[in-house]
Amino acid sequence: AHHLRELKGLEEIEKEPWAKSMSRLLKLACHQVNLGPVSVARAARLERLYERIVNKGIAFHEAQTPLKRGLRGRQKRRHGHNLAIRLRDYKNDALRFLSHANVPFTNNQAEQDIRMIKVKQKISGGFRTLSGAQIFATTRTFFSSIRKQGINLFQAILNPFRSNFSWTRA
Repeated sequence: AHHLRELKGLEEIEKEPWAKSMSRLLKLACHQVNLGPVSVARAARLERLYERIVNKGIAFHEAQTPLKRGLRGRQKRRHGHNLAIRLRDYKNDALRFLSHANVPFTNNQAEQDIRMIKVKQKISGGFRTLSGAQIFATTRTFFSSIRKQGINLFQAILNPFRSNFSWTRA
């Protein structure tokens, strides 16, 4: 999902031709996985296309006029150039969803699980105690797990009380 957002920005704002091709390839690969297991031959073809597009992206940026040197003497690179290099260097990680059925195309669920903690930190400036942070994390983990399993939250909260106590009318 991060790669697709960055590619969309490069495509729309920077008008980089390779970004649209990479975005389309990643969406196609996701579609192929959603249809069922991807054959080794199909995965190899997708990997070759991926490499070809990444190389076009790197070549595109190397043909651009260089940016000023950074403070530490390193040559600055454009955002798209950094993305192309990252896609090249982490190709196996970016395409892992093709060969491992348990790896999702996006990491949106993991981001959503962490987002509430980050919001809490921004609003209140953090947690007052370590135990408060641990209680918050435990509670969020419980609710997230229950939601992922499709269980009614209210029922999940009440179930421990129902099994330990006998509810009778007085």
